[in-house]
Amino acid sequence: MILESLIVVGFALILDLVFGDPKNKYHPTAWIGELVAKLTPLGQNPNQKIERLGGIFVVSIPIGITVTLLLILDFGISFLTTDWITLIVSVLIGILLLKTTIAIKGMEHYAMAVVESLEMDNLDSARTNLSMIVKRKTSNLDKNHIISGVLESVSENTVDGITGPLFYYAIFGLPGAFVYRIINTADSMIGYKTDIFKNLGWFAAICDTVLNYIPSRLTGFIMIISAAVLQHNWKASYKIMIRDGKKTESPNAGYPMAALAGALGTKFEKINHYKLGNGEITLTKEHVISAISMMKLTSILFFGIVIIPIISVLTLIGWWIHA
Repeated sequence: MILESLIVVGFALILDLVFGDPKNKYHPTAWIGELVAKLTPLGQNPNQKIERLGGIFVVSIPIGITVTLLLILDFGISFLTTDWITLIVSVLIGILLLKTTIAIKGMEHYAMAVVESLEMDNLDSARTNLSMIVKRKTSNLDKNHIISGVLESVSENTVDGITGPLFYYAIFGLPGAFVYRIINTADSMIGYKTDIFKNLGWFAAICDTVLNYIPSRLTGFIMIISAAVLQHNWKASYKIMIRDGKKTESPNAGYPMAALAGALGTKFEKINHYKLGNGEITLTKEHVISAISMMKLTSILFFGIVIIPIISVLTLIGWWIHA
């Protein structure tokens, strides 16, 4: 069973690195986002207490539907004729489904789209492309702040779109990975501290904070190792992560961001919110390419350093049952 689960994770990573995301009409995460969007108006209410309960409803319904479908699928696979056919089908479906919870190549695509717009001196296009991967207002950002936004998004997405779902897959299987993605998706859509969503989005925001506490810190440390392997400044990566990791409003996002800023010798800035790293260095395309390389290597090292031990230990104590 250890080998089965590790094959699922390993090939899911390979599949994503090579092919990236399917189109939205085939993508479970896109379906989850559509479901959250449809449930959001139902959860809204003039009464703050009722709306806060609605926030639980908006998150819990997609979780309930998704976990139920996964359990039904698993139950159906168990009726296949022979053990080896059951194993093969289970692994193949596991690979395909787990792959949909991670987004390495997708993040690279969005990051490079911003860079390509900047290379054509099209700031408006770059700002528009950036707005697809960050929550902040992008309409007035200059070139340096645009690239800073890209780098911050790459580092944060290393957790949200890769190591986070893999971490919870290692503990709870496919239901764990999908529950993580549902909460992360809901948080990105309604987890804002604004008048519109402060009551409806509280539950998604709290759940996302709790779930990311361990993965974000583990990812920051794995990024430091990646920096050393790729011959970036791993000492500065560690120093800046420890110093600046707590500077962001999110108690988790700052750790991978600060680790990346230190490794690349750069400063990230979200205007009127935080500054991570040292110096006033001009950010360039090369910084983005280096960040993407660190994201990819961090994903691979996270598999080897974190996921393999977790699955192995949990299997030995009888916790891990199947992929």
